[in-house]
Amino acid sequence: MAHGIADCNRPRPHGLLLPGILLLSCVLLSGCAGVPRRGAPAVDYANATLPGFPPDIRWSAQTRRDFDGRRARLLRQVQAAARGGPINVLVLSGGGAGGAFGAGALAGWSRSGTRPEFQIVTGVSAGALIAPLAFAGQDWDPELTEAFSGGQTQHLMHARWAGAIFGASVYRGEPLAQLVDRYVTDDLLTAIAREAEKGRLLLVATTDLDTEQTVIWNLGLIAQQGGAKSRRLFRDVLIASVSVPGIFPPMMIRVEQAGEDFEEMHVDGSATASMFFIPDIAAILPDPLEPLHGGHLYVLVNGGFRTPEATTRNQTVSIVRRSAGATLQGGTRAALELAYSVAQRHQMSVAVSEIPDAYPFGGTLDFDPSRMRALFSFGEHCALVGQLWTDPIDALDQQPVRALSQRPHTVQCPGAEGHGQYAEQVSLPRSPLP
Repeated sequence: MAHGIADCNRPRPHGLLLPGILLLSCVLLSGCAGVPRRGAPAVDYANATLPGFPPDIRWSAQTRRDFDGRRARLLRQVQAAARGGPINVLVLSGGGAGGAFGAGALAGWSRSGTRPEFQIVTGVSAGALIAPLAFAGQDWDPELTEAFSGGQTQHLMHARWAGAIFGASVYRGEPLAQLVDRYVTDDLLTAIAREAEKGRLLLVATTDLDTEQTVIWNLGLIAQQGGAKSRRLFRDVLIASVSVPGIFPPMMIRVEQAGEDFEEMHVDGSATASMFFIPDIAAILPDPLEPLHGGHLYVLVNGGFRTPEATTRNQTVSIVRRSAGATLQGGTRAALELAYSVAQRHQMSVAVSEIPDAYPFGGTLDFDPSRMRALFSFGEHCALVGQLWTDPIDALDQQPVRALSQRPHTVQCPGAEGHGQYAEQVSLPRSPLP
């Protein structure tokens, strides 16, 4: 563990930025190169359907028609699942390697004996990979631990620079597909289908690049369809949700419209929504959401809301790096502010947790096993000692730190007093995982 902690202290670029800068260079060389797509030259995207699946398996987050057509039925479902009690909602953000924090937090929450059942679970990007295991319940914590504590993610980054010029991504997609295949088993889909039968909702988001809109997928309903076709679509949606544009290949999903076959191009949900509580359009509509009144909203942010203060060098790499970091974190802050506003309107309690600013997080693409284990253990520890959650206003109102901690095991948990500062009294076990 000490070796992993020492490695954390090395200066590291923001997770997506070095590949992104190299990708920009490749774009200048790529011209018209690319991978051919199958499909009609002009299609009605709004009315496209997936062969063999009901239309309710997905909808646009930006379309009032889609929301109005599902709102009453879905709210009745989750109300029935709550069996007269308050509705619990778990929101899991994107964050790449930062998903180790959210996974560890859930595992520690289970061990503390206080983790509730969630009637609604939503996920984007890394959060979308966590969401099915969180939805299936605490019995799936061993799989959650294995998937996000470092051992299974270390081979994801297989660069292919020629692919960036003549193909669709810098990194190969096969390792990511193999990781998802490992955990999207028939047993997992059976467990999810069983929970969905109770009315619980498992929702994840992708970005449709053709329409540039967020698409919300009802994974519980997909699991209920059963069979190999259902498993394949479930898997494809998860891969799409975590496929950072240009970094990993997009996922092509075959649909039909007016008898025509074509492929939609889906990528990381974080391209349009870093996380979501309800569809975007619902946040600005006056339509009632009474069943949510008195519920509990838990938001696990697999990243932070700000980076350490630093003087930006007047050069391209530094400018792009800082700008991209500001864009990513600005989107996350805006998503939390929107969720908090909606929750307040419906008298819901809101609890937030995020990777503290002082924690030496190496970035969204830092899948080094030792650092993943350290981050997983940090999230687990914070849940076990009851210091995982904080008020959303406190989370958003913290001042940026001037330097990262040199020792991850001394960083204070999000819910501890003086959040975000150094705290020598908080210590993690040195070897929490085998």
